[in-house]
Amino acid sequence: MAGVWRLRRSGGRWPVRRTLGFLVLGLGSYAVIEFGFLAAYGPELRFAFSTRIALLLFVVPVLLATGKPLELARLTLRGRAARGFAAVERSRVTRILGNAAVGTVIAVALFCTFLTPVSGWVRTTPWADSAVGLLIPLIGSAVVLPLAGMAVVTSLALAAEFILAFAELVLDAIPGIVLRLNDGILDGVPALVGSPAWFPSALRDQQMSGDLLWLIAEVADIPILILLFVRWARLDRREARRVDDLDDEALEELTRQHLRRRDG
Repeated sequence: MAGVWRLRRSGGRWPVRRTLGFLVLGLGSYAVIEFGFLAAYGPELRFAFSTRIALLLFVVPVLLATGKPLELARLTLRGRAARGFAAVERSRVTRILGNAAVGTVIAVALFCTFLTPVSGWVRTTPWADSAVGLLIPLIGSAVVLPLAGMAVVTSLALAAEFILAFAELVLDAIPGIVLRLNDGILDGVPALVGSPAWFPSALRDQQMSGDLLWLIAEVADIPILILLFVRWARLDRREARRVDDLDDEALEELTRQHLRRRDG
């Protein structure tokens, strides 16, 4: 909101839909997850905990990105803050995080922890459970926001991102499938004593966790693919304009170089 006010004071305008997208969809979804059923029952129910983590990683960052916070920062930051922000945007870390392949690795690595006692420890340790509520959305935003910012990439790099994004459709599903089909309790947490009657058994809880994790991971890949398609379209238009700006002599030379590379 501070950025919106600063932009308005300088005579600029910021679309209301973007402000609402950031506040209502982005922060609103975070509030529903962190102050609702999933966070309240996460320490006792595996499916609530895994669903919470998946939504914080995938859904909340995408909804925050609807507010275009990076674009707003570019328009409103001045002086040293603007230079620092530009340096972060151009940094190697940001370029790496803005690659769809990194999101694949992070998601698969995180979901694989649900197959180990690590998830049981985090789920039943109050400070660790609270920490993931802050850390996971930050990790997701670090991946999604640079990607949504349409950073300039080459056609080859973007093609590789497409391949890895489609591979993610399969890789993300593996932890959920394992949770669903396994007959043992993988997180090592014993059955609750004196739990409410509506609580599922430990095994059924794990199976529900796998079902929901699989569903969310598959659905959440769709926005990433859409962002990649948008980047591809913008890159194609930019390269087409670059070719159109060439004069006849430069275009002929470019054609000769292309033919030499093909023949070679």
